[in-house]
Amino acid sequence: MSTSASERLASTMNLGVFAKATELKARLWFVLGALIVYRLGTYIPVPGVDPHIMAEIYARNQGGVLGMFNMLSGGALQRMTIFALAVMPYISASIILQVLTVAAPSLAALKKEGEAGRRKINQYTRYGTVLLAAFQGYGIAVGLEGMTGPHGSAVINPGAFFLFTTTVTLTGGTLFLMWIGEQITARGIGNGISLIIFTGIIANLPSAIGRTLELGRTGALSTFGILFIIIAVLGLISFIVFIERAQRRIVIQYPKRQVGNKMFGGESTHMPLKLNTSGVIPPIFASSILLFPLTIASFHASGGGILGAVSAYLAHGQPLYIALYVTLIIFFSFFYTSVVFNPAETADNLKKNGGFIAGIRPGQATAEYLDYVLTRLTAVGAVYIAVVCAAPEIFVARYSVPFQLGGTGLMIVVSVTMDFVTQVQSHLFAHQYEGLIRKAKLKGRLK
Repeated sequence: MSTSASERLASTMNLGVFAKATELKARLWFVLGALIVYRLGTYIPVPGVDPHIMAEIYARNQGGVLGMFNMLSGGALQRMTIFALAVMPYISASIILQVLTVAAPSLAALKKEGEAGRRKINQYTRYGTVLLAAFQGYGIAVGLEGMTGPHGSAVINPGAFFLFTTTVTLTGGTLFLMWIGEQITARGIGNGISLIIFTGIIANLPSAIGRTLELGRTGALSTFGILFIIIAVLGLISFIVFIERAQRRIVIQYPKRQVGNKMFGGESTHMPLKLNTSGVIPPIFASSILLFPLTIASFHASGGGILGAVSAYLAHGQPLYIALYVTLIIFFSFFYTSVVFNPAETADNLKKNGGFIAGIRPGQATAEYLDYVLTRLTAVGAVYIAVVCAAPEIFVARYSVPFQLGGTGLMIVVSVTMDFVTQVQSHLFAHQYEGLIRKAKLKGRLK
């Protein structure tokens, strides 16, 4: 059978399995419904803000920090809607809790308690999200009162009531998004928070392409420049897919053992270690840390002073911003990898199950070898993320190309898409195996 015929047969079998996988379809419908609710919320404006003046103010600052924040919020910041903060406070709270889990012995012990400890840590993360969202919401409310456009102030009736309602509205919007993300993770497919960010970027992708073509029509970009952007984006997507699928396979062997007159074991398997173990977490974490102070500084930059200088020196494409962004990406690449993969624990589990790496003694030597391999892989992965996310920032800042076509946006879109497709395939395979097991049991009963 030819390769194309085999692929057609496999796709037909997958479609047949998908038609019978009612649980998978229910999960997909739930994800779709939750994301539609999220997108509707990005069009509900914050009370007391003039949307026309806000649009004028954003148009003057969209090439800077506000453009990046607006991309991650799915356009909610541009319209100053109830989801303007997006999930950034939740991500910041998660960073703080993960750092404290490593630094604080009580939280480290809580993490080792299993499911009960994980639920308690998640509860602490929610409390931290409330505090950070309230703080950021109040900062944005104060910033909005000081923002003016060509036709007046962005706030219709400034004052204490506006500050209170805006803070409560933005905090409630973030908490609602946090809840939606948790529901998608539990009742849908994939990571809910990543899917929310992914949906926001994808929703603004058509307009980003339109603005890029408009730059060519007005002469801001030449035809060669547009073709270069298209080729660069396609090449970047291919490169991201290649690296995200790259892995180092460590061969694990199990010794033979005799039970009665029969020999068991002796087989070998492999432990796959991804080149980029941390995924899209480092750029998202780095962006969330940089965007909060820069957004507040950008809101107050019109008055000059220290905040104006901060906004100028840390603007997109500036050397200081690129340096901080790369530093944070490298830090979170190593930090998150150490959180999700523990070489000592993995070596201990291998020793308990009788597995070993050829030429490496079980126990501490295996842990040191795994740590050595993982450190080298993480170093390469961190450089890859830094280059993919930081290098296009200079091009975006210089030619005013929309942020959705930059490295950070493309990496989030490609990585989340690959993870989502992988989980859908896992559900399909699980359903197919369940069907085979039921058929085998039915045949056994008939015999």
